[in-house]
Amino acid sequence: MKYYVIAGEASGDLHGSNLMRAMKEQDPHAQFRIWGGDMMEAAGGTLVKHYRDLAFMGFVEVLMNLRTIFKNLAFCKEDIEAYQPDALILVDYPGFNLRIAEWAKQKGIKVIYYISPQVWAWKENRVVKMKQHIDLMLVILPFEKPYYEEKWKWPVHYVGHPLVEVIDKAKASDLPFNPVTNNTNWASAAKTVALLPGSRKQEILKKLPVMLSVTKDFPECMFFVAKAPGLDAAFYDEMLASYPNVGYVNNQTYALLKRSDAALVTSGTATLETALFAVPEVVCYIGSPISYAIAKRIIKIKYISLVNLIMDQLVVKELIQHELTTDALRMELKALLYQDNKRAQLKKDYTELYEVLSMGGKASQNAAKEIASFLKINAS
Repeated sequence: MKYYVIAGEASGDLHGSNLMRAMKEQDPHAQFRIWGGDMMEAAGGTLVKHYRDLAFMGFVEVLMNLRTIFKNLAFCKEDIEAYQPDALILVDYPGFNLRIAEWAKQKGIKVIYYISPQVWAWKENRVVKMKQHIDLMLVILPFEKPYYEEKWKWPVHYVGHPLVEVIDKAKASDLPFNPVTNNTNWASAAKTVALLPGSRKQEILKKLPVMLSVTKDFPECMFFVAKAPGLDAAFYDEMLASYPNVGYVNNQTYALLKRSDAALVTSGTATLETALFAVPEVVCYIGSPISYAIAKRIIKIKYISLVNLIMDQLVVKELIQHELTTDALRMELKALLYQDNKRAQLKKDYTELYEVLSMGGKASQNAAKEIASFLKINAS
């Protein structure tokens, strides 16, 4: 069968690639035409657009790039029509993918959505159209199934969280760790701290300088930035040049987390990855003042990190916007590194989180089976 798969971010590329591999176990002859990244291409997809050309973050940033977004939408529709897939698989990335879903449904294309848009946080009215335009919804957070089924009377399928299987595999692997640093004594540092400032240039420029500002207060530690795959090394070389105990890693984020004693992490999927590696973390978020002011008015959730949302309690500290200062970050990092009671409590909470997310089994295989069953039942 022929599938057209769209993922617009690094996390979507990861989960999309694992889904594609699981689908090939079901159907070795499956063909994939993709919008995604290097991992989906390596899984056997024919790459049309890389996610680095699609990622715009924040209300202001999206408005500034509307012309490009509309061009991408038009091109995507033309390409799908030319390809004539048996099904369209959309991986997260709701601003773009929900528009494609509506169009595809009108064209009679079967629409499968893997990793639900976070409508439970904001824009709940989207669910009405989602029910109309999505034929199969596969959710990865345990609270999403009752949310859709009880509140919206829409049957969806919980398949487990795909990060659990990814990180279990990484933990069991001997991952190489080859950081880029001018510090020849990095391996003898008392502690290692991971800096995960995000994957988009504009968010890195806002968050990384604050993260770097605390490094001088921990000379016994070695800090490593997880380099975003779409950005040049020169971008990091320039930012890190004046910090002797800071280096970076390229495509080795999981190897970094395996050896880290603490982490400073931007909001998003990285918060959950860090927790599943059982690394004590502080969640850092800062956006443009306008984007933040708008978000604060319309977003309905208590927390910004997935860890806290899933556990429905404040497990990891969140420093948001004006709270993200050098002083606050220094205090939180010191606690994570040296307060045994805090580290013990986090370990306990992380164990509970893992158990909650493991209840669905292997998400990629579960999702692939649901897709195969759906297409068999709805064969035209």
